[in-house]
Amino acid sequence: MQNALVRNTALDQSNLFKEIHEQPVVLERLLSMEVQDIEGLTREIRERDITHVVIAARGTSDNAARYAKYLFGAVNGLPVALATPSLYTVYNRPPRFRDALVLGISQSGKSPDIVSVLQEAQRQGMVTAAITNIPDSDLAKAGDYVIDLRVGVERSVAATKTYTSELVSIAMLSAELAGDTGMREELAQVPSYVEKTLAMERYFGDIAQRYRYMRDCVVIGRGYNYATAYELALKLKELTYTVVEPYSSADFLHGPLALVEPGFPVIVIAPAGKMVPEMGVFIETLDERQAEVIAISDVQEILARARVPLQLPVTVPEWLSPITAIIPGQLFAMHLANVRDLDVDRPRAIRKVTETR
Repeated sequence: MQNALVRNTALDQSNLFKEIHEQPVVLERLLSMEVQDIEGLTREIRERDITHVVIAARGTSDNAARYAKYLFGAVNGLPVALATPSLYTVYNRPPRFRDALVLGISQSGKSPDIVSVLQEAQRQGMVTAAITNIPDSDLAKAGDYVIDLRVGVERSVAATKTYTSELVSIAMLSAELAGDTGMREELAQVPSYVEKTLAMERYFGDIAQRYRYMRDCVVIGRGYNYATAYELALKLKELTYTVVEPYSSADFLHGPLALVEPGFPVIVIAPAGKMVPEMGVFIETLDERQAEVIAISDVQEILARARVPLQLPVTVPEWLSPITAIIPGQLFAMHLANVRDLDVDRPRAIRKVTETR
């Protein structure tokens, strides 16, 4: 793989480029400034003997909620359900909450369907919290507690720094609930992990050229990085207009494997952790069908089996790996859009704030 990249000056000047590269600073600010709000919410969860979490979110924020399902479940023993907002806004049949934390995640805090879930939860006397970049938004007003992402203005339509900030907010809450000093110390290293991962950008000019005419592919992740598969697929869809579907490795074997033919691109997200043995076997299955495997990993045996190995430059604890594993996905989507002469800041047909009911 060549290291040289002839940089496109216009890409350097795009909001998307700047926001992707702002992430280390943004995450450092979040980690230093939101401790008190996280501590307050943690005390309330303990005092109210919360037994589960219901999360309302859409789009990128919904992918952050997928991460929360694994993290709150594995670390804190809290089952997580994703809300169905249309039950509140269309069918007018809101389910009953009991002993739940109802959490809304939205960078803008403006979508009425997400707000309605928290408003109903408040009416039922539940603990509500909002993770948002706009602390005076409608969603924040419906939250008993507000975790401010402190991202600053995100001008590019494609969310990048707000997504990783949502992940870190969820990780902060999980670590505080666990009362785990080791987790807090690992979290403090996240900005440096992300900064080191951004060094991968030098590879993506050449990689984007290779896939310039790719029209469809799949993205595979499992465990904590199931969320990463969904978010990477979303970035490719909205920035490059490629038909991309995300799957867990297990789900992909239950039928979608029939899609694979010689040369079919499959992006596999497999950083170090408990899922590595399974992902290795999965890649063997892809090899048998002559798929073109693009692997995002720091594990040599995974990288060795890939047609395009994307080596993560730092190994992080598995529970934090989605924060770094999405970075090469953001870079790939940006550079692929750029070589296709697309506007990376303003994809067609979509807006920064989408309000649904």
